[in-house]
Amino acid sequence: MKLSTSKRKKFRVSNKVKKVSSKDRFRLSISRSSKNISAQIIDDTKNITLLSASSIEKDVKSNTKVNKTELSKIVAERLAKKANDKKITKIYFDRGGYKYHGRIKIFAETLRKNGMEF
Repeated sequence: MKLSTSKRKKFRVSNKVKKVSSKDRFRLSISRSSKNISAQIIDDTKNITLLSASSIEKDVKSNTKVNKTELSKIVAERLAKKANDKKITKIYFDRGGYKYHGRIKIFAETLRKNGMEF
């Protein structure tokens, strides 16, 4: 079965991050659509999701008239707060085939401002 270009790119980026992941760092996987953005922190050694945050959640959706870049900032702040509560500060950033540009870049910069290291 032949994979599409976008799936090959996502697979390639995620595999590189998984190879270097260790027990003291977890992987932050990010996904976005035309309207929403979501992210989750994954423990690859146990194959479980530790934390997640999304723009679909009721708390975030209640903010009406918010553009997509501000929505990315809100979701990143929520994820950083959850991670700090669980004492997770060091992660690997898996951009999942998306360019480090626009909403993905704003998401990453907001995480760095809130104490995450990657």
